[in-house]
Formats: sequence, C-alpha cells, structure tokens
Amino acid sequence: MTHAHTPAPAGTDTRTRPWHGIMVATTLPLREDLSVDHDAYAEHVAWLIANGCDGVVPNGSLGEYQTLTDEERARVVRTAVEAAGDGARVMPGVAAYGSAESRRWAEQAAEAGAGSVLLLPPNAFRADADTVRAHYAEVARVGVPVVAYNNPIDTKVDLVPGLLARLHADGSIVAVKEFSGDVRRAYEIAELAPGLDLLIGADDVLLELALAGAVGWIAGYPNALPQACATLYRAAVAGDLDTALPLYKSLHSLLRWDSRTEFVQAIKLSMDLAGRPGGPTRPPRFPLTGEIEAGVRAATEKALAEGLN
Repeated sequence: MTHAHTPAPAGTDTRTRPWHGIMVATTLPLREDLSVDHDAYAEHVAWLIANGCDGVVPNGSLGEYQTLTDEERARVVRTAVEAAGDGARVMPGVAAYGSAESRRWAEQAAEAGAGSVLLLPPNAFRADADTVRAHYAEVARVGVPVVAYNNPIDTKVDLVPGLLARLHADGSIVAVKEFSGDVRRAYEIAELAPGLDLLIGADDVLLELALAGAVGWIAGYPNALPQACATLYRAAVAGDLDTALPLYKSLHSLLRWDSRTEFVQAIKLSMDLAGRPGGPTRPPRFPLTGEIEAGVRAATEKALAEGLN
C-alpha cells in the first residue's frame, strides 16, 4: 500500500510559537574517523525543513551531545540556525550535569539566535522537587523560552504533572516534551497547567498524545522518513483518523525504536537505508548487530517498500 504525501512548501511556517510543530531531534553526521561533518549536518537541516518539518533540535540525545567537545556542540547550534534560515526553527538541547553549565548553553543558544531551548532536569543524581525548580529557574533567567524534557526512564527524575504545573507557575517553562510513555498524563497536565504546551516526546505514542491535545512533536524518525512522518503528525493533530491510523500502524514498527536503548543507531541505520547521511556513532555506542539490526532493517525496508519516505 502507498500513501500520498503533501508536505508544506519549503519555508512555510504556520506555527504560533517557536516550539510548536514538528521539531526534529536531529542525528549528527559523522565521518569515518568520527569527526563531525558540519556541511552534511547543514544540508540535513535544510532538507528536513524542505520536506515538511518545522524545525530542528540539535544537541539532543539523538545528536550524541554527550560525546561532543564544547566547540563541536556550540558549532552544531550555529550550523543549525544558519541552515534553518530562521532561529525560531531551532531548539538546542542545553542539558548538562550542572545548572551553571546548562545556563551557559542556553546563553550560547540565545546568542546564536535560537527560538527556544530543551532542558532535562538535573540528572547527576535523583533531584527533589525544590532542586528541579531551582535548576529550571536558573536557566529560564537567560530569557529564551525553556521546554522541559521529561525522561524518567533515563534520568531517574520524573517531572510528574504536579511538578510541571509548579514549574509553569514559576514562569520557568513554556512546554514539556513528554517521554514517560504514560499517555494518561496528558490529561492531568492539561487540568493542572492548562497554559503549558504538551509536546509529543516519543515517536511511538504520537497518535495518542496528538489526540490528547499536543501542539508539537520532538521527533526522531523524520530524520529518515520526513514526509511520511509529517503527513502522520498533521493528520493526527487535525483528528483525521482516516489518514492517521493506517499510517501510524504502517510506521509503528519503526517508531517504537525511538523509545529503545539503541535508538540512535536504529535511526541512523534507517537513514542509511533511506539514502540519508546516517553513518556511524561515537563510542560507547557501537553499530547494531544480530537480531536488533535485522529488526530495524526489516521494519525500514517494509516502510520504504510501501512508498513511505
């Protein structure tokens, strides 16, 4: 079966806030010697926007930010802003072990012209609520809109709806990337913090969170299949289940890799198969092998055979 795609024309931006819409958590092209290919990254950013995505999130986990030098990390942000042609389309990840370092990365993002930033809670230890509030308040002082990233699976700090409501009331955050996987939270967040924007944080709960009122998607799989993913997202947020549901079912065997340990390698492998600059990852991540590689390859080839791109 094939699906028709009607991506928005390149340059079209219908969002009302910089953190709305499809913001792709970009992978980072590495050369064979594992140096960053900034030219290939610039081309990838421009290609994503030309193929129906609204913007990019550099220096997220998919961008392997933990393995970058400070100079590499800063240059990635500058490259993304230049390639996007509009800083409002760029939401750099500013996660760090220390609040002062996160603030410095937010300052760097603001200086580069980024429209918003994405911030994990403190994750060097299991921070309590007061510590989390102080952390977000410190970064919010920079003045660039802060999107909270709730990833209790990896950080062990859970931004539960009540805490998100406090962070929003503090004036520290404008939105949340919800990656807990618990779609029921969307409704409690809306009840406790009706002004807080909900962003889809995991590809494999896209439909559920879109129907629950999400206004954006910090996305992984558009790196490989942007037009199909854009069609899915726009149909889902519009409540067009006739379009969204069959497409979601077709893509779900791929989308669920975004929530697995091997998500960086999986998405890069899918990009390779789709003719995009996926390439290698930096250690400690190593190439996929065995059943995991076979599973990603089969799911990707199935999607491509169905005309999804």
